[in-house]
Amino acid sequence: MSTTILSDPPAAAPGGRTTGPTRRQVLAGAGILAGAGLLAACSTPARSGGGTTTTPAGGGAPGGAGGGSSGALAAVVDIPVGGAVSAQLDGKPIILSQAQAGRIVGLSAICTHQGCTVAPDGGRLLCPCHGSVYSLDGANVSGPAPSPLVPVEVHVDGALVLPGAG
Repeated sequence: MSTTILSDPPAAAPGGRTTGPTRRQVLAGAGILAGAGLLAACSTPARSGGGTTTTPAGGGAPGGAGGGSSGALAAVVDIPVGGAVSAQLDGKPIILSQAQAGRIVGLSAICTHQGCTVAPDGGRLLCPCHGSVYSLDGANVSGPAPSPLVPVEVHVDGALVLPGAG
C-alpha cells in the first residue's frame, strides 16, 4: 500500500506551529467560492439562440431611458414573433412576449411558485428554480406554479414598447 502526497505540508514555524492557511481557512474559502457559484447559478443569463433575446437591465431600446416607468422597455423589432425578451420596469424583472405578430404582452417575470425569476426559453417561459413552465401569454403549462404570471400593462408606440396603457 502506498501513500500519495498531493502537496507538501506547510513549513513549521518556530515552536512547531505550521505556517500557511489552516484547514478552517481553506474550508471557509471553499465555502465562499461555493456560495458565489450558487449566486451565479441563480442569475438569468442572456440567450442568443432559440428565438429569444435578453434586454440588458437598463433596457436596450433606442431613444428611451430603458427600464424606467417613462422610458421605452424594448424595441418591437427586438421581440421575436413566437418568443420573448426579458426587461425591467421600475427595477423589477418583466417579460415582453409576442406569441402572435403584432401582439406584445407584458408579464411579471416573478414565478408564482416561490418567486424566482422566469426567463424566456424558445417559445415558452421557464422558471430555473423548480421547473415551472409558462406559455408566452403567461398561462401555466406545467410545474409547481399555482397560477399564471401576473400581467403588466404595456403598449406599443411606433417602434417602441412603453409601460402603461398608453
